[in-house]
Amino acid sequence: MELTEKSLVSEIVRENYITAQVFEKYNVDFCCGGNISLHEVSKKMNLDVDELISVLRPVMDNQDRDSKFIENLPLDYLCNYIEEIHHAYINEKAPFIQQKLTKLCEVHGQNHPELFEVKKLFDLAVSNLTSHMKKEELILFPHIRKLVSAQKGELKKISGIGNILDPISVMKAEHEVEGERFRKMAIITNQYVTPDDGCNTYKVTYEALADFDKDLHRHIHLENNILFPKAIDVEKELM
Repeated sequence: MELTEKSLVSEIVRENYITAQVFEKYNVDFCCGGNISLHEVSKKMNLDVDELISVLRPVMDNQDRDSKFIENLPLDYLCNYIEEIHHAYINEKAPFIQQKLTKLCEVHGQNHPELFEVKKLFDLAVSNLTSHMKKEELILFPHIRKLVSAQKGELKKISGIGNILDPISVMKAEHEVEGERFRKMAIITNQYVTPDDGCNTYKVTYEALADFDKDLHRHIHLENNILFPKAIDVEKELM
């Protein structure tokens, strides 16, 4: 992929996910707001576009096998991958973090009242993400799997064909809400840095929150920048 000012952030990260580290360094949203060119994002963030390209180019030169693997996955397998890796991650890690945040509020809440806001934001995120994942697992992903079957000639007719843009729009809007919620948490926690008077539980909890945030970014990237555009293309092809 040749990098130019017109290159889209989402396409760059899709080609090589290692570049996400560069965009994170410059506070550029690559998962929810990635449909923007380097020229546009540089203007928006007051960055030197030539400098940004010069930083990205050597990263792009190093091939990312994981990005290639994801890009080549059939859409039904990509749905499975997202469920088995990222949905499972949320279901496994969320209760642990919630338990630790409750403990931190009890022990450190008096000196660090921001913990109550972090807990409130995270609890709301977990509740909404749980509902969000159910909608994907029960409605959107099964529809995508049917599209793949129809593309292979295994299904002659799919009910609801031509309507995939509606659930995808809902999913992307919900992604944006959660992305903003975690941006708030990152600011409140000073990018998940444990305060000087923080105990080991404090450190473990903030590290877990940082990992959760990082995994959610990749999760949303896989859907917004890879799964959803490809699913839309398949449906258009079948129509």
